[in-house]
Amino acid sequence: MRVASKMDYKVVFSALERVCQENISVLCGPSDLPYGTVTKRLVTSMKQIQEHGRALEPMVASFSSIYHHYDFDAQTPGNGYRTLVKVLQSCLLHIVHKGQYIASNYSGAFFRAEHNAAEMEAYCSALCQLRALLYLAQRLIHDNEHGQLYIQQDSDLNRSFVQEYSSMHKACFYGRCLGFQFSPALRPFLQTIIISMVSYGEAYGKQQSGIGTAALSLLTSGKYVIDPELRGAEFERITQNLDMQFWKSFWNVTESDILSGFTRIASNPVQVNFTLTVPPVPLRLPLASDPRLSTTVSPPIAHWGPGPVHMRLVSYDLREGQDSEELLGFSRSDPPPISSRLPWIQEQPRSPWLLIHFHGGGFVAQTSRSHENYLRNWSKVLGVPILSVDYSLSPEAPFPRALEECFYAYCWALNNCQLLGSTAERVCLVGDSAGGNLCITVSMRALTSGIRVPDGIVAAYPATLLTTDASPSRLLTLIDPLLPLGVLAKCLNAYAGSDFQTIQPADRRGSLSALGRDTAMLLSDLTQGVSNWVQSFLDPSRTSGGSPSPRGNHIRRTSTDLAFQNSADSIHYPDGFEPLRSNCPAFVNPTSCPVMRNPFVSPLLAPSSLLRGLPPVHIVASALDALLDDSVMFAKKLRAMEQPVSLTVVEDLPHGFLSLSQICKETQFASDMCVARVREVFLQENTRNALPKDL
Repeated sequence: MRVASKMDYKVVFSALERVCQENISVLCGPSDLPYGTVTKRLVTSMKQIQEHGRALEPMVASFSSIYHHYDFDAQTPGNGYRTLVKVLQSCLLHIVHKGQYIASNYSGAFFRAEHNAAEMEAYCSALCQLRALLYLAQRLIHDNEHGQLYIQQDSDLNRSFVQEYSSMHKACFYGRCLGFQFSPALRPFLQTIIISMVSYGEAYGKQQSGIGTAALSLLTSGKYVIDPELRGAEFERITQNLDMQFWKSFWNVTESDILSGFTRIASNPVQVNFTLTVPPVPLRLPLASDPRLSTTVSPPIAHWGPGPVHMRLVSYDLREGQDSEELLGFSRSDPPPISSRLPWIQEQPRSPWLLIHFHGGGFVAQTSRSHENYLRNWSKVLGVPILSVDYSLSPEAPFPRALEECFYAYCWALNNCQLLGSTAERVCLVGDSAGGNLCITVSMRALTSGIRVPDGIVAAYPATLLTTDASPSRLLTLIDPLLPLGVLAKCLNAYAGSDFQTIQPADRRGSLSALGRDTAMLLSDLTQGVSNWVQSFLDPSRTSGGSPSPRGNHIRRTSTDLAFQNSADSIHYPDGFEPLRSNCPAFVNPTSCPVMRNPFVSPLLAPSSLLRGLPPVHIVASALDALLDDSVMFAKKLRAMEQPVSLTVVEDLPHGFLSLSQICKETQFASDMCVARVREVFLQENTRNALPKDL
């Protein structure tokens, strides 16, 4: 990860001061300049930006002198403090470039004064909020032990962090400034996602669901394309206050036949791709210490008793055992789509390798189907069969159901590897986000059960601390479009069982069948959608939730804010500074449930006895991910125990970059890094004798 050096940040702040002064001089110069009201707005913005810049430069100097103490090692510069400075620098560079354009073109005939004023106001608001985040980060440094990134449990600062999220204005980060910190190639995609989510949120709950809602959302999205402030205000409202069922519903739209069809077109074709349902029967596995002895592994039983485990087998080549009657007997497809029916397909021998995959989705959404895009490619590149586990989702199936199912699937795969096209001489667990957590905790379960542990773990941006505890990278949840704190807290509480619904999911594909049922409603939805779309242009101030006009989506101080700021846990900002406050405060339920401190939920909190003996752990994180500090601290903990571990930090990508691997070259590079780590697990002769080295 490249981070601004001391000279770099001085150059940036010098350029900011220069461009602010230049704009103020130009705009306050001749009285015959056009755009009177717009001119005043621009001057006000530039003066505020100048003030923020002068206050921020010494703060950045302070961070840059110490943030190397929080890195994993000298070859892996990456932690939340570096990230905050990196995000701030990106914001400043956008302002400098925009300011240079305004100063050079303000008197031009084609200058769009209103547009440029709105752009500068948006970035001024973003800079104000980033300044608040750096003040919070200073508190973290002051309150934490040297080298520690997470604040201690139940501290006042943790409560303040949640309170700040609940009250701070965030809409500016979802409108004109959306995704400024990420790779430029990702910004159009992020804009599409945010517009889709906001439009989906407007249609949500209006007696449509599935593809009907998606169609209506598509046709009501016009106003959010042309009005970034409205989009930002609506997205802030959605992320702060809509319930978990909305998020499950929206994320599951990615599993519709239409969208998954695009995935199949964009990814490699495979010879084997079908789902399995394994019945809940006890398994016998040999003990790792003495294979002559065995132990019994019970099927998943948490919450509603024994139940089947669902999986997906993906293989680029048809391998021996994959077309056996025994395996096809577990298939949920009728008939299973095996390419052996084609006479020109030659069956390959079993692979010595087996990759077992646990998908991400915050423990509440998605399945193996939504991760097919990269799994199909990985199966070809690695030449390995992949078993992806469709574990039960929260809140219907909170901890420990998902862990029990993943552990059972791992044990079943060891016993039945010959059916999967593998001899399982080497087994690697791979997962992203929530799936990365499950890779680690399944390995911990294998250790405590005395059975064979996998030969390695590759975890992409794993969640290793399932709490809302404050860390510098967690501060990004106040501005991150893909992982806001309100959404993160809902997912964590759902997994912990705070919102447990005692319902056994009879059909895990319920969301997909709902999509199918809605196909018949598509034409009527399209008609209604066109009407709403046209109406949105006729009345652009209209929103679904009675949101205020775009310029009224934040305020400086109200009596509510004053009461908030005077609370026992409030953050005390320097005199004369106050972050912008939202006029739709969020209610965030802190992750205070004791289950969150269970080491099989938050492996970062696990004692050494539960981690010693883990296989090599390879973590691939992103510098701009709110969970970066989870990866850094967990890698440090393993290294301190002399456990084999590696950490790779890629740049400029958001949380969830594996699902975006086909969007741009940066995400493809990050996916390739994960593949390289998997290959390292498979090829390394003795994984227990030496620490793995970065490629």
